[in-house]
Amino acid sequence: MDIPRKDASKKRLIRRIAIGVVVIAAVVGTSLGVSRLKPAAPGVDLSVVWRDTVKRGPMTREVRGLGTLVPEETMLVPATTEGRVQRILIRPGTPVKADSVVMILTSPELETDLLNAEYALKAAEADYANLKVTLQKLQLDMKSTVAQVGADFNTSKLQADRDAALAKEGLFSEVDAKISAVKSQELGNRLDIEKERINISASAEEAQLASQKVKVDQLRGQLNLKKGQVEQLKVKAGFDGVLQQLPTPVEVGQKVPAGTPLGKIAQPSKLKAELKIAETQVKDVTIGQHAVIDTRNGLIEGRVSRIDPSILNGTVTVDVALLPTKDGPASNVLRPDLSVDGTIELERLNDVVFVGRPVFGQQDSTVQLFKLEPDGKYANKVKVVLGRSSVNTIEIKDGLKVGDQVILSDMSAYDSYDRIKLN
Repeated sequence: MDIPRKDASKKRLIRRIAIGVVVIAAVVGTSLGVSRLKPAAPGVDLSVVWRDTVKRGPMTREVRGLGTLVPEETMLVPATTEGRVQRILIRPGTPVKADSVVMILTSPELETDLLNAEYALKAAEADYANLKVTLQKLQLDMKSTVAQVGADFNTSKLQADRDAALAKEGLFSEVDAKISAVKSQELGNRLDIEKERINISASAEEAQLASQKVKVDQLRGQLNLKKGQVEQLKVKAGFDGVLQQLPTPVEVGQKVPAGTPLGKIAQPSKLKAELKIAETQVKDVTIGQHAVIDTRNGLIEGRVSRIDPSILNGTVTVDVALLPTKDGPASNVLRPDLSVDGTIELERLNDVVFVGRPVFGQQDSTVQLFKLEPDGKYANKVKVVLGRSSVNTIEIKDGLKVGDQVILSDMSAYDSYDRIKLN
């Protein structure tokens, strides 16, 4: 006969609770372990990434910029007076001499002013000639008066001397003799006055003639100015070179005010390169540094000759004077406005650790790069401190050693991974 146990149900409950606790603990432990596992390394095709090996040795620092060839000497040909374009004789691209007529302007107003100036000068010259004749006649009249007074004075003096001699002999009245003497003295005084009048009149004539002569010279100068302006309606190059295209070409029939550029003359045999250098890279550029200009038809060496102090659209204009070379491109290939690529040598570092420049590697910054493991199957992310940079290389200050291989391509898609697999 079976005897029922009183604690059997209690033991079964305790066993079930224990089993449940063990199962829960196992599930929680498994979840924690899985959550702490690192994600699997993503695969990257090795053929599509750009790699380089860290090296030690000399490194040349350079900056590069795009630009164009421009003439060293140019001259704008302005309109010296307002006019309308009548004829264009020379088109852009044509060699010109200093006296070559580029175009002809017309100005009816200026031609009218020239005629008026001619007539005004002729009138002034006629007035000058008339004044000169009038003054000469006046001078002759005064000289005639002096001669007449002089003759009367001599006659009266003789008469006074005669009357005085007769009066002394008692043959003539003393009163009449004194009257003759006074008359003679009066004529002498008048003669002195007339002579003084001639002298004063001569000075006055010179002043009047000088005044009229100044007016004539003034009008002649105005006439010459108008002639020069009319002559300048024939617009000349004024400079040996080649006529260049203006940004806004002038057309026949167009009215141009004074000062309007009508042409630009350049000397294509004397060119320089204008390079646009990024403002972040231009701080180490100095005048006199060596440069190499790539014209797509050959290389030309040069020297930095000018650095523009202003910044335009994030770039600074740097002028490079071209040096003559025997092996450079032919002179007929070099033309103004030719697109070029220039490289400026900043300095040469003798013994530095360097590598190819990463896509997002800037000078004096810290970046994260993927460094290849020795077997080349995996790459791990490392922090790298960068130093001085060049166009294609950059100095390594910390984080890599000589012989390490790193990926320089854009790896921003793998920022969340510390390790990648290379296929």
